[in-house]
Amino acid sequence: MSSTNRRRIVRVAGGERVDARGDHIAVEEPLEILVDSVVVSTTMRTPGNDVDLALGWCVSEGIITGNDDLATAKSCFTKSLSLEELVDEDEVVKRVVEVSTTHRRPVTPRLHGTSSACGICGSDMIEKTLALRPDRGEVDATTFSAPVIVSMPGAMRDAQRHFDTSGGMHAAALFDPNGSVICVREDVGRHNAVDKVIGWALQQQGLPLAGLGLQVSGRASAELVHKAIIAGIPLLAAVSAPTTLAIDLAREADLTLVGFVRGDTFNIYSGEHRIATDAVRGNGGSDQ
Repeated sequence: MSSTNRRRIVRVAGGERVDARGDHIAVEEPLEILVDSVVVSTTMRTPGNDVDLALGWCVSEGIITGNDDLATAKSCFTKSLSLEELVDEDEVVKRVVEVSTTHRRPVTPRLHGTSSACGICGSDMIEKTLALRPDRGEVDATTFSAPVIVSMPGAMRDAQRHFDTSGGMHAAALFDPNGSVICVREDVGRHNAVDKVIGWALQQQGLPLAGLGLQVSGRASAELVHKAIIAGIPLLAAVSAPTTLAIDLAREADLTLVGFVRGDTFNIYSGEHRIATDAVRGNGGSDQ
């Protein structure tokens, strides 16, 4: 089960064909997630850390809130008949993760089967996220220095195993206030990379992830903010921009949200009280 595979490519430079050769490409394949013998999701992902991914997804959906909710989790293969090939009785092999819970409650995934046209609105997502977030008892007052924050994209990049090979992997990195990287996971999907980190933490009995930050590649969507909040993470940093709903959700949940972490600069969109720097002087304007 490899995270990359070779495909033939043709290189063009200066308008001319240079050569044709094999190149390493990030693998994207389906993973089926079963919870208490019920199929709850099929997600496209990069193979590797599949149990982490499934468990992180379960945490984000509110199916599992802590280690006490988890009975077992295992990765395996199943075989089924392809609808297109029933006549020939060919079998299709699928990778699945089977999760068993201790509560065995009926599962209704929060965003299962939705799309950008599904009708869910921002206020709905904020309400659902706030209802699912862990009760920490008190505000997480952990602070992160500006030098630590700007160091994280490079530290995460250095810890990526497959990006150099394929150039097609997103990453998520869990780090402490001293800038020590605790866990890094890669995937073709940004959401999957975050789920893999959260699933790893669940198995280490580390949830909620109070006092830790999460660095992600790409932009900070509302869904990534949701996942950070549900995992109890006080700070989410992205190398690119957040969305308006991501900012609104972060502010409602008191999550510190940082974007455009590049070089020695970054923007604070929410929770500036956790950033230890004298340079922060308020919002400096009337924009919300």
